[in-house]
Amino acid sequence: MNPAALRELEPDFWRAPSAHNTQPWVLRYGDESVEIGWDPRCSLPLSDPSGRDLRLGLGAFVECCLIVCADTGIAAGFRPDYSEAHRRIGRLVAAPALYHSPFRTGDIRRRTSARVVYEPGQLRREAIAELRDLAAAEGGEVRHVPCRELAGLLRVADRHQFGARPVVQELRQWLRLTPRHPNYDIDGLTDRTLALSRLEALGLRAVLAPGVYEPLRPVGLPGILAAASKGLLDYDGTVLILVAPPGCGLDGQVAMGRVLLRQWLTLSGYGYATHPLSQMIDCPHTRGTLSRILEIEDADRLLNVTRAGRPAAPTARSARRRSP
Repeated sequence: MNPAALRELEPDFWRAPSAHNTQPWVLRYGDESVEIGWDPRCSLPLSDPSGRDLRLGLGAFVECCLIVCADTGIAAGFRPDYSEAHRRIGRLVAAPALYHSPFRTGDIRRRTSARVVYEPGQLRREAIAELRDLAAAEGGEVRHVPCRELAGLLRVADRHQFGARPVVQELRQWLRLTPRHPNYDIDGLTDRTLALSRLEALGLRAVLAPGVYEPLRPVGLPGILAAASKGLLDYDGTVLILVAPPGCGLDGQVAMGRVLLRQWLTLSGYGYATHPLSQMIDCPHTRGTLSRILEIEDADRLLNVTRAGRPAAPTARSARRRSP
């Protein structure tokens, strides 16, 4: 494989989604292949202790690389070779033919996550059917639930998230709530991508500051912060849950990350945006409740929760870093 040609494509590779926009992927170029690994400094060991979101993001990155390579005439394939010890998921290798995909680089560039208000209305049936087929191709499932049915679970999950000191500390590390932040145009969650007004961003910065958060945490601050999302699911919309196949291992989660990107690109083609809400499966109580609602016996099979729909307001693009 030609390292110089691949390096030119990296800005589009980097458009893959990742939790908190940490962009954990690392490319290690060799003579005959490119190893795909991750930087532990860009993982979320406190809010993603199992590494589920990390592996989903890395799988999405693989799919992104293959789509962009194919669109530019580079025949590349992916050879899985997962290793926790070496922080590696596999390698990009030369392939006998272009990767077959209905998506192109322009689709990668257009895809967006949007945390704004969505227009009311359920997803089109044909879109959901396509999502189901994509999940089934890897042995998984996708379930869809009306937004209002999960509004209460979201509030509980948000209270749990904002009440966990280590998780808030990690979140604080990846928030960029002012353009003066040195990494504002590089990575993380900006005030614009969180759809916060200037006043809301200032307020969030203030209450999450250690000197304010710590004394207020035991007297109700998590509930106040969770209330900000009170109306997020109070409309006629759709929440999607990606379910892993039974017995899905770590490498299987990477494969399901590839499925997730295909699903999100499919939704984008219909004019839909996505907003991950996986705090509902990060909280043990709400994960168990959601698994019972879906009649999924093994709650660990729940991989991703996302609301999807048409944004009712303009959305900001998340920042991306360039590789070193």
